[in-house]
Amino acid sequence: MVKLSNPANVANLLAQQGIRLKKKWGQNFLVDENILQKIVSTANLEPTDFVLEIGPGIGSLTQKLAEKAKAVTAVEIDARLLSVLQVTLADYDNVYLIHQDAMDVDWRANCSRKPVKLVANLPYNVATPLFYRWLKEYRDCFSLFVCMVQKEVAQRIVAQPGGKEYGALSVLCQYAGRCEIAFYVPRTVFFPRPDVSSAVVKITPAVSPRYDAGDEPFFFRLVDAVFSQRRKTLLNTIHASLPFSKEELAEVGVATGIDMSRRAETLSVEEFAKISRLLYTISGGI
Repeated sequence: MVKLSNPANVANLLAQQGIRLKKKWGQNFLVDENILQKIVSTANLEPTDFVLEIGPGIGSLTQKLAEKAKAVTAVEIDARLLSVLQVTLADYDNVYLIHQDAMDVDWRANCSRKPVKLVANLPYNVATPLFYRWLKEYRDCFSLFVCMVQKEVAQRIVAQPGGKEYGALSVLCQYAGRCEIAFYVPRTVFFPRPDVSSAVVKITPAVSPRYDAGDEPFFFRLVDAVFSQRRKTLLNTIHASLPFSKEELAEVGVATGIDMSRRAETLSVEEFAKISRLLYTISGGI
């Protein structure tokens, strides 16, 4: 078996297949044994676990997952890498490859047996939109997310109110579950080396939402709206984006005890939930 934690071996493997990596797909492969083991350890895999992986690349992480889990389904967009994966994963009969863009995957179909753990070195250009899809539409499909992402994205996920990193992604992730940065990852453990630093985030979805926001689609719509113009006050942003008068919004402020002249970045997830719940009630279900 080719040792995939050796950069020279990886370079030779790709050369043999005549593959030149494409930057647009974020093809930076993990080639460090310690980091690979730390990711698997963070996921706390059991022999009964079903795992989904996005962007297996050459299969370095896939191998480690397959050694611990019952089954691994890996979604790869690059058809050229399928031949590589057939070589590097030849010894594993519990790995199933899907050639598809992760943004087009039917996640519901891939968690029909039970909630799965999603463990991946995510392509950085799609990490944020994937989290939006997973946590808004398919949260019940997953019991855990352990994902390598760009360092700045990881910091946004765990950011607290009041800072520039805090935004719609922060609110969404923290509403959906418990979020933490498991560890940071240097650029030197990738082949080729990326231009940015990375971090592994761990998100444990809550069985039920941590806060009562009323109607979830409305809550998500509200959060996206207020952060789209984050320099404006809540009063002005909500009035401009949603069908509520300033008088109604002022009343919501009094009822919730939240100053509507504040900016979105200062509100906690719980405060967003309070405003959303009351606005949805006032609207009669818009």
